[in-house]
Amino acid sequence: MFKITSQSTQCLARTGILHTEHGDIETPIFMPVGTKATVKTLTNKEVKSAGAQIILSNTYHLHLQPTEDIIAEFGGLHKFMDWDKPMLTDSGGFQVFSLGAQKKTGEKLSKIDEKGVTFRSHIDGSKHRFTPEEAINIQHKIGADIIMAFDECTPDDAEEKYAIEAMERTHRWAKRCIDEHKKNTNYHGYKQQLFGIIQGGNHEKLRKQSAEAICAMDFDGIAIGGESIGYNMEATKNILDWINPILPKDKPHYTMGVGFSPYDLFDVVERGVDMFDCVAPTRMARNGAIYVMPATFQELKSGNEKNPRKLWIDIKNARYKNDHSPIDPRFTTLPEMKQYTRAYLHHLFKADEILGLRIATLYNIHFLLFLMEQMREAIREDRFMEFKGEWMK
Repeated sequence: MFKITSQSTQCLARTGILHTEHGDIETPIFMPVGTKATVKTLTNKEVKSAGAQIILSNTYHLHLQPTEDIIAEFGGLHKFMDWDKPMLTDSGGFQVFSLGAQKKTGEKLSKIDEKGVTFRSHIDGSKHRFTPEEAINIQHKIGADIIMAFDECTPDDAEEKYAIEAMERTHRWAKRCIDEHKKNTNYHGYKQQLFGIIQGGNHEKLRKQSAEAICAMDFDGIAIGGESIGYNMEATKNILDWINPILPKDKPHYTMGVGFSPYDLFDVVERGVDMFDCVAPTRMARNGAIYVMPATFQELKSGNEKNPRKLWIDIKNARYKNDHSPIDPRFTTLPEMKQYTRAYLHHLFKADEILGLRIATLYNIHFLLFLMEQMREAIREDRFMEFKGEWMK
């Protein structure tokens, strides 16, 4: 299902083709997040126009609304939302654990035991139960091309004792997920691929141990999970360096939650990662944060930027009120990037017009997907590190 098409001689970066029943995916690839069966503010046609080859949806949220049974009635999520390209669903594990405590009341919303997790909906407080078997069955009904094993997501600052417990439970759940998946790998008449997830927190010994365990199982792909991934990029790079010698070269590698800054994509691709997703690009866009090319950012920054990995402008800033320039004169590969000025987009955000959110979201998604296209070309021509250097100046 996965074929490597070129390999950098400078690092672990590689290109490949991941075959699915709804089309082939060129890797490395960024996956826009459509949490609730929609990439917020955009139509599917617009998402495709941005260059998306695959999108991600969330099992936890779809289980609550509209429910997997309703989706199954329509023949799966592809038909329900009219998306004819590949799709991935996460298992819901991250959401179950991240919503573990109610901020206002301190009430615990989730409780973990050996068989699974009991949790309350953040929407209406109703009680629900996820086991590895149930998470797989829900994803079978949803019908994504790639589905994820149910894991226990380890916090970024997890102490070793808890990280061991969560890791070992994740391994036991992984075996149960495989067993359940093999009972029906073609729920909607096409094959669904199952990926396993490596845990172990920020502990080198545990990450290597988890990589050995997960990679030895019969998974179609290998994901690297835990709160650290994407959230803490220094830790993300360390974890990838620790486990890379263990990862199977003939299976896709997926870092879950990477894509906050364009610079982050270089860091994981350099380390042999083929797939990644993040809600940040669309969420930032809806708040007026728009990616720009490095040289453009250098021209526009105020001189007191504290984030060295920042590569976006705040279009709500008053400095853009009378700015006649396009969003980024160096990046105009979509019509919307040429025809709309910074002043117009500034106005839309200040006036709370939905069009502003739509333009910014489309822009950010296309920015990252176009960057991925350039990365793949650089890898094929064996100049990835030079290309990275140009961006990192």
